[in-house]
Amino acid sequence: MKQKSLLAKGLSLSVLTLLSRILGLIREMTKARFLGTSAFSDAFGIAFMIPNLFRRLFAENSISVAFIPTFKNYLEDSNTTEGKKEAEDFVKATFTLVSFLTVCFVSIGMALTPFILKIFYSTEDIVAMNEAIILTRIMFPYLVVISIAAFFQGILNGLKIFSPSGFTPILFNTIVIAATYILSRWTANPARAMAIGVITGGTVQALFQLPFVLKNNWRITFTTLKKAFTNAGTKKVLALVGPTIIGMAGYQINDIVSSALATRAGEGVVSSLQYSLRLQELILGICAVTIGTIILPDLTGYAKKQEWVNFNGLLGQSVKIMALIAVPITFYSLLMSENIISLIFSGGKFNADSVKMTMEVFNFHIIGLFFIAVNRIVSPAFYAQQNTKSPTIAGLVNFAVNITLASLLAGNYKGRGIAIALTAASAVNTAVLFFFLKKTKGIEVGKLVKSIIAYTLKIAVFSLIASVPVYFMKDAVIGFFAGHTRIVSHGIPVAATAAVFGIVGIILLFATKDGIVKAAAGKIKRRSK
Repeated sequence: MKQKSLLAKGLSLSVLTLLSRILGLIREMTKARFLGTSAFSDAFGIAFMIPNLFRRLFAENSISVAFIPTFKNYLEDSNTTEGKKEAEDFVKATFTLVSFLTVCFVSIGMALTPFILKIFYSTEDIVAMNEAIILTRIMFPYLVVISIAAFFQGILNGLKIFSPSGFTPILFNTIVIAATYILSRWTANPARAMAIGVITGGTVQALFQLPFVLKNNWRITFTTLKKAFTNAGTKKVLALVGPTIIGMAGYQINDIVSSALATRAGEGVVSSLQYSLRLQELILGICAVTIGTIILPDLTGYAKKQEWVNFNGLLGQSVKIMALIAVPITFYSLLMSENIISLIFSGGKFNADSVKMTMEVFNFHIIGLFFIAVNRIVSPAFYAQQNTKSPTIAGLVNFAVNITLASLLAGNYKGRGIAIALTAASAVNTAVLFFFLKKTKGIEVGKLVKSIIAYTLKIAVFSLIASVPVYFMKDAVIGFFAGHTRIVSHGIPVAATAAVFGIVGIILLFATKDGIVKAAAGKIKRRSK
């Protein structure tokens, strides 16, 4: 029953997330067309990464780990007048705190931008660094507006309203794409046009969600700083989020160090890594982020009521859904990576060298797809029980492994070495999370892990079988359509091989009466009636 419920609840959000990820990919295609793997492309990547890192560290981390569970507790007591007032005071205090802290942080960050960027650039790259300084200062305020947008999303997700928040990335990506095409002729370079689109899109993300929050009778107003810092709810949020910032900082410092190593490894390495990760994020956004967002409120409820059977069932089913999506995509992507990258990014300033550089990185990134996705799904199991210590330690282990390997491999293997490091660190992180899960009350980790491993191996075997016909047919199909336009020479081979791979996989799943596929098929059949 819970399995069907998860599939049903995730359908609309998955569609929105799919659209936003596709538009995110088109945004990267736009960047590839206008900037390729040039120094300007690297400068934009570094400049956008800085506020984005702090967004993940403070905004997303605080909302998912601390705000939603705390807000949910207030909601359960909001039936009385006193309970409703306490919940409203908590919302006002949190809004004040988010606004004040991010404005202060951004102001300091913009002043220190030249010093921050010295981490990434050597003295010989003064022209690229100066451009990165301008781009960073344009986009740094994005942290303020996107943090407020994340706060609104936390309220709506706590109320189990997901669609408005799921739609905002679509608006953001559309605005960035449009700004690049419209404003690039008026700016010094296309990177600045994209930067203007980023800050505009972030602002729209916040404004779009506000009416939905107000519609559900939650007033968004400021309170005094004293009340904001002394509110019982915000104090609890800060206590919960404090330890996780240390662990999350490990993830974010990973990106900073990896990007610094990539920048010094040569022109275009940063961009090739980011193009590769965008393809990976497309898949993660469809499955892991969607599932993680939906299961957190339910896991929190099960943990509070100590309904561990339901808790275990929901967690295990979520990871299996992830395996069903991620493992086949990994196999297929390894077979057709060059054509996929050429189809998506080729054109304009993204030439054959850019394709080769990105493909070499992507082949190592995609191997870690399953581990990264599982980490994003398993983490809510700890957060639901307000256990922030375990994911924090796992994050620090991830950081240590990634930085050590990236430092050792970046010199000789450049982007490939950095991608290998990320994949290996993600696998270690998964193992550490399950080790800590074993010590968590009420969770039958042994049974859970055996079930997940058995299902994942089954999907891997099916994917291997489905890869065989693709392996033998791909050269002939690619050769037949070579020499035509990009859509024909790469698009048709990708579509044809994907169809064969998918058909073989689906036949195997139905032949073995896969439980997840049966539940999904039953749901679709009932809706069609």
